[in-house]
Amino acid sequence: MPLSFLMKLKILRALYEVEKIYFPILAAIGVPVNIVTIVIMCRGKCGLSKCVTSYLVAMAVMDLMVVIIDLILRQIPIVYREHSTFLYYVRFCNFHAVLLYAVTDCSVWFTVTFTFDRFVAICSQKLKAKYCTTKTASVVLGTVTALSCLKNIFWYFMYTGEYSLSNSPWFCHVKLAVLRSLTWSIIELMHYILTPFIPFVLVLLFNALTVRNIIVANRARRRLQSQSSSENPSDPEVRSRRKSMILLFIISGNFILLWVVFMLCSVLKRFDYLGYPVPLPTFVREIGFMLQLLSCCTNTFIYAITQRKFREELRNGVKYPLTMMGKLFQKKASTI
Repeated sequence: MPLSFLMKLKILRALYEVEKIYFPILAAIGVPVNIVTIVIMCRGKCGLSKCVTSYLVAMAVMDLMVVIIDLILRQIPIVYREHSTFLYYVRFCNFHAVLLYAVTDCSVWFTVTFTFDRFVAICSQKLKAKYCTTKTASVVLGTVTALSCLKNIFWYFMYTGEYSLSNSPWFCHVKLAVLRSLTWSIIELMHYILTPFIPFVLVLLFNALTVRNIIVANRARRRLQSQSSSENPSDPEVRSRRKSMILLFIISGNFILLWVVFMLCSVLKRFDYLGYPVPLPTFVREIGFMLQLLSCCTNTFIYAITQRKFREELRNGVKYPLTMMGKLFQKKASTI
């Protein structure tokens, strides 16, 4: 049974109140956890290859940038607009939009490049030696960053410099001519197709091919082991693939689950302005924003769950200041 207008309005207002608590808490968690991830990964003591570490550090850096540029500088001022009226006098919104969409694109496409790197590493031993290197990772990440910046320059010309501080996909004022322009509508629709629709398809495709390859390879190894008198039930190759598969699937699955609502809302909203309206409650879009921003704060917890050495480094990081404080107090007590 469809929701009534009054019920939709009540849900939307309730979400606005939740966002006033949710966004600040998310920012307070997102900044430190991403900084901690960057520091731990850069130390290189997590037992991961330098290539994988490069991708994970890049993903953490972009997640941190999204938290700052999108969550702290856009979403929080919107939900606390009565305290952010000074932004009406700041002519910076179109440049802010370019940065915001560029770092969001990087965050999404870094996940795709990491997924492809693991697909190559697991499925093609010949290509692995050439592609899965630190040098290749640096080139890929640099190329994605440059293309993301170039791709999003059009937002500077589509938006004005004035903030609107409204709960809508456009947080800057948009000229009426641009709003009703078929050309700009197609450009914006292509933007949402490139991010995150195509990444969705690619991540699903690479994961499906990876699963297929792992299943075939494991069956072949079991057949070989069954024919051998020295059967090893704890095959290190199988264990290594299982660990890679778990990390890959949790990261990409987390991306898909937390971005799917935002992706659908963004594409359907643009169809609405093109004259092909699709009924969608406004509160669904707010849920999409909340889940999309949550995705920038979850990878640290994923690493902590799946990587034993990451957990050890995290524990050591927590223990270190406590140990130093304990030694300091002991030294002071001995001098008294």
